[in-house]
Order: sequence, then structure tokens, then C-alpha cells
Amino acid sequence: MVALRDLVSHVDTLLNVGDFSDYSPNGLQVQGRPHVSRLVTGVTASRALIEAAIERGADALLVHHGYFWKGEDARIVGMKRDRLRLLLEHDISLLAYHLPLDAHPELGNNAQLARLLDFRVQESLRRDGVGCIGVPDAPLSAEALKERLSRRLGREALWIPGGPDVILRLGWCTGGAQDMIEKAAELGLDAYISGEISERTVHVAREAGIHYFAAGHHATERYGPKALGECLAKTLALSHEFVDIENPI
Repeated sequence: MVALRDLVSHVDTLLNVGDFSDYSPNGLQVQGRPHVSRLVTGVTASRALIEAAIERGADALLVHHGYFWKGEDARIVGMKRDRLRLLLEHDISLLAYHLPLDAHPELGNNAQLARLLDFRVQESLRRDGVGCIGVPDAPLSAEALKERLSRRLGREALWIPGGPDVILRLGWCTGGAQDMIEKAAELGLDAYISGEISERTVHVAREAGIHYFAAGHHATERYGPKALGECLAKTLALSHEFVDIENPI
């Protein structure tokens, strides 16, 4: 068991939260009971994930996508009201870490995706550490990379051809980072991987001469929350379970 304030302080420090200007507050978003012994992690604080945390007797829920995003309706009504009601009724704390969990060099979504796909990280794609540039374990064709993404992520990756026959160096950034393809192209990378795709992404890939792979927003961001939860369970006196709420996106 660990005090909630100590858990929050530990994760805030571990992920260097103060270094990021983000689209939502990082750290404790909803305060629950003062001590935590059971932690559930997941990608998004949806109602289904909250209900799964309740079923497991969780004291705290830690996610990548929390609440209170810039520009959203600030009123506590409808879906937001129902989610918050469940958390408050069951005294469950909600912790959320967005960009800090994308950027961490070991536990972050991009670092964990590299491990899953057998990529070696060489440097960051952005100054804040979000996104990576690296190399695959061996040169491979675009067809082979699409097959690897689809098999290891458990969903069909979308491939937009545009680059060379053999991929030697590539970039990746999980989630909704499709527009970073332009920077990847400017850097002369052979391929770029993200979670989502926009209509404009297709034209950029074709015209800039770079392969693009949309591997799924949810699918690419499962591994950071899970790795962070496992790390906390080892470091602190916590039990942990990652709950994957199915999402085809």
C-alpha cells in the first residue's frame, strides 16, 4: 500500500511532468481514497475501463487519455458526468499522463513500441522527446514491415506506399501524430509509422517519397500504460493489472 500523494509524486517525477506543455492536466485528475494498493492501467478512461476497475477493486486508475482537454466543454454533463460519478461513488482516483508517457525513453509508448517491433532508437523525432527515429533489426521491405505491424499489434495496418524498396531508417510516433510525417520526410527517412491517418497524409506520403503506416491509435498506445503499471508494481507496494478495452481505431 502507498499513499496516493506519494504515488502521484513518484509518477510525476518519473515522467518529468514539469517539462511538458500539454493539452490536458498530467497527474492526478480525480482524487479518490488516500491510499492505493490496487492499481489498474489502461489507454483511455472510458466508462468501460472505469467499470473494469470497479470490478477489480481498484483504488486508482492510471491512463494515457484522461479528461479536461483544452477546448472541450467544461460542463460536467452527459457522458462526462456519468464517468466522474462512477469514479467518485467508488472512491477511485484517476491519474492521466499524456505527452510525458509518450516521451519517456524506457516506459513511454514510443519506446515500448520500438521494443515490440524490434526497432533500435537512435534519437528523438521532437525536441520534447515525443516520437523516435531509428532502424529496424535488419533492412526490410515495406510489405514486410506492414506484415510485422499487423501481426504484432493484432490489427491490420494501413500502408500508403511512397518510399524506397528497402527500409533502412524510419520514424514513428504513436497515436494521432500523422502530421509529423512531413518532418520525417524532411529528415530523409524511408518510412513513418503513427496511429491515425488523415486524408492529407496520403498525398504527403506519395509526393514526399516516404512510406506511411497507420497502425491504430489505440493499438500503438497500449504498451506505455502497461509498462508504467508494471514498473510501479515492482517499485512500490502495489498490485497491478492492465485492462485492454477493445478499440478498432
